[in-house]
Amino acid sequence: MKHLFLGAICLIATTIYAQDTEADTDLGGSVIQTLTPSKLIAKGQYDIKWFNNLYTETEDTFGPNGENQDIPRNNFFTSTLEFYTGVSDSRRVNLGLILEARSSTVGGRGVLDVFAFDGERGTARSGITSIAPSVKFVPFSNVNNFSIQSSVFIPLVDNESEEGVFLDQKSYTWQNRFFYDYTFSGGDWQLFADLNSELNLGDEEESFANNSLRLTPGLFLSYFPSSKFTVLGLVQHSQLIDLGNNFSQDFTAVGGGAKYQLTDALNLEVLYTNFVRGNDTGLGQTFNLGLRAVF
Repeated sequence: MKHLFLGAICLIATTIYAQDTEADTDLGGSVIQTLTPSKLIAKGQYDIKWFNNLYTETEDTFGPNGENQDIPRNNFFTSTLEFYTGVSDSRRVNLGLILEARSSTVGGRGVLDVFAFDGERGTARSGITSIAPSVKFVPFSNVNNFSIQSSVFIPLVDNESEEGVFLDQKSYTWQNRFFYDYTFSGGDWQLFADLNSELNLGDEEESFANNSLRLTPGLFLSYFPSSKFTVLGLVQHSQLIDLGNNFSQDFTAVGGGAKYQLTDALNLEVLYTNFVRGNDTGLGQTFNLGLRAVF
């Protein structure tokens, strides 16, 4: 895990100092304005994103009759490294790879203990948990602000939970994400929509989520005080639909954040969400930090 983080930092740092030219954008603005997830990069370009998510909870909905109840603090950290490159002259196809690493602590340990990676028996686990080949494409040539990202996640964990510590799903997951953005006249406001679908496949006894479909729609509204800075608000809902595993859940989260264009190639993202309701789920908060380089 530590080697993975050091490698990601070195990769981003190399990008900062190696790139002397601006990332190619159609509208002449910054990457955060013109290269939303809906837009694809050109042939020969590279898009690298390192996104870190820390979820912490002290409450869940597994009390009597589904009531909310207090629990010892649990923490789940996910670090995702995405790499894409453009392969078509028409800017309609990108190929990539996604790598995920996770760290979990349970039983009342501190929020930042996930960064200790100590593997303490019964309270902590960490490791690289999945890898996914991925393709992004624009299905309609005359609608370049609508795209689809299709990925197949291959699990790398032997056991989903060990000694009561959950690390990651042991599922082969076919993920399809549908992206759309709309910029209002004047360019100061932008609406972004994301529908994430995940089909989880595998033996029922190996994962709580196997033989289920998760649908997660989200809406993000951004305001640009300048071309290099934006603040945003968001609302997301997630619904796990039972396809034969006798388990379902749902939750709703709201939050906000900001993005800043550090250099022509690199931007920084911070994000916060709060799980305001749910069924058969934890009720916690997420703290997110991301770096994205396009060159």
